[in-house]
Amino acid sequence: MTEIERKFLVTGDYKSLAHSSSRIRQGYICADGGRTVRVRLRDGVGTLTVKGPSSPDGVSRFEWETEVGHDDAVQMLGLCDGGFIDKTRYLVRCGAHTFEVDEFHGGNEGLVVAEVELQSVDEPFERPPFVGREVTGDRRYYNSSLMRHPYCTWDGE
Repeated sequence: MTEIERKFLVTGDYKSLAHSSSRIRQGYICADGGRTVRVRLRDGVGTLTVKGPSSPDGVSRFEWETEVGHDDAVQMLGLCDGGFIDKTRYLVRCGAHTFEVDEFHGGNEGLVVAEVELQSVDEPFERPPFVGREVTGDRRYYNSSLMRHPYCTWDGE
């Protein structure tokens, strides 16, 4: 399956527009050459995800995901290099799409990004009022990059 998404910095209120939220812990068993193997716990449910390298514009990439048991996910998180990402995800509907707004914690505190998944690269979508500058394709904002270079270490952001 191909994942097609666009990513934006968040500049305004999104929490009052959210219809749900969940806490996510995720780590990377492998993150090399643009390929990742991710384990995630979201509200007690485990998933294992394999992603391929992104297209040159950063909009699309191969993605495969399967559910794993809670205890297995906890054990796999222990295998992850460099700890894990901790964030709260808010879901916000806008037009025909749902934006996933990730508010990061820990070393990435202060970073808030919104992603929208699309059916095609050129699919139009309505931009909610809290969406700011687009950062699609900027690898610094990939969760696997945030593991190695947390937002709190960035200069001038």
